[in-house]
Amino acid sequence: MSKKTNYDRELDNFDSAEAIKGKEKHFSENKYVAKLLNYAQKMGVKVSYYSLLLFYGFKSPNTPKSTKITIAGALGYLILPIDVVPDIIPFIGFADDAMVVVYALYRIKSYIDDSIKQQAHERMKKIFGEIYDGNNEIEEDFKPENEE
Repeated sequence: MSKKTNYDRELDNFDSAEAIKGKEKHFSENKYVAKLLNYAQKMGVKVSYYSLLLFYGFKSPNTPKSTKITIAGALGYLILPIDVVPDIIPFIGFADDAMVVVYALYRIKSYIDDSIKQQAHERMKKIFGEIYDGNNEIEEDFKPENEE
């Protein structure tokens, strides 16, 4: 069998929920939310919102398994304490995280529907309050159609 056939078969059998079982100390919804809440102000509104788009895209049953692998890699990099550029360095500490998040978002852009955008938008309002107005340098393609 060719490598592509093996890969396709493995991808068909991939269960994202099962893949992270037992790895919760490294990759879990709680870890992601805790990091986002702790570092959202430092990461900025745009990167925080884009990471939420990835997060809700990962949770969506409509997102293909192959896309969830990309998302898991990006969010895993964001969550893990080991970075190319340590997060504690002022101004540039989240540069590598931002690049990974933005890169992943553009790779999976076609799977980010309006319900995912709306979920991210609502969560941002809770996290940032008045600081978040739904614009904050967020590209039009990633804003929900009916901002409330």
